[in-house]
Order: sequence, then C-alpha cells, then structure tokens
Amino acid sequence: MSNRNYTHLQDNELLQLFKKTGNNYFLGVLLERYTMLLFGVCMKYLKDEDTAKDAVQQVYTKVILEIEKYEITYVKSWLYMVAKNYCLMQLRNAGKTLHTDWQEANHILLDDNDEQSKELQEHKEELLTLVEEGVQYLPEDQQKCVSLFYMEKQSYKEIAEITNFSMMQIKSCIQNGKRNLKNWIVKQLNNRNK
Repeated sequence: MSNRNYTHLQDNELLQLFKKTGNNYFLGVLLERYTMLLFGVCMKYLKDEDTAKDAVQQVYTKVILEIEKYEITYVKSWLYMVAKNYCLMQLRNAGKTLHTDWQEANHILLDDNDEQSKELQEHKEELLTLVEEGVQYLPEDQQKCVSLFYMEKQSYKEIAEITNFSMMQIKSCIQNGKRNLKNWIVKQLNNRNK
C-alpha cells in the first residue's frame, strides 16, 4: 500500500477504514499525523525529551490496544486526552503534584459556589481523571468545543475556524458542555459511593 493513496483522507475516514478492515496501516497513517502533537503533550507534562519520546511509544501502544473500545468523533482531541492521561498517570505514580491540572479541572467545573461544586472539591484526585473521561460522553459539538477551549487552549475565533460554528454556538456548547460534564461527574461519584 502506498502512503500517498491515503494521507489525504480525513481522520474519521482513516479511523473507519481501520475499524472496517482491521489493517493497522490506516491507524499508522493517522498516528503519524499526530506524532508531534503527542510529543508536545508528553514534553509539557514530563519535561524530558527521552521520557517524552518513550511516552509517545507507550501512547501508541495504548491507542492500538484500546481504540476499538471507544466511539471516537474527534480523533485529535481523543489522542490528546490519551497522551495527557498517560502522562498524568506517570506523574501520579512518581508522586508529583498536578497543581496546574487541578486548576484546569477547577476552572472547568467549579466556577459555581453550589453544593455540587463543594462535593466535587472533596474528590480532587478522581476529578482530573473523570473530567478527561467525561468529555468523551458529551454530545459531539460540546465535546469539540470543550476540548478545543480547555484542553487545547484555543480561542473562540480559532474554534470557529476549526468547527465553522458561530461565536454564539461555541459559547452555548461550552456552557452546556460544562454543565453536562459536571452532572456526569457527580453521577459517577454518587454511583461509586453507593
């Protein structure tokens, strides 16, 4: 198979070809497209080039083993989350604090002074993982906007260019996504505490 025949395909087209045929070539084309993104994420968290390179390889392995378990609508965001989760687990295992990530989760979910927010604050460690997992369960438009805005630090204007949504649609998706994510996380915590 020639690489030039498939590199022009959209992410979701490559993903569907992989799922339909089981041919790892299509997944390889897709992963190659995001190698630098994954490396950048790993460098951001692990702060060491060799460790980051090793982490990218581990992320590749994790993706290959787990990709069929998920209904992925936005490949780039999903890969970003897999890499970030992997790095966070490495840091947690090494006993390092994740103050900036807690601030991110705090900013996404706890901007209200309500009972739900107070309850969520009691579960700081779980919250980071739940935020990352819960984004995948949002409706596609909310998932895109929340991921782009909070995880990839894109501006409204940049999100509009990527998604073709209006500024009002983006604002609505982010607000509704935050609310839905918060409700999903509270439900998960309540189910675990039963």
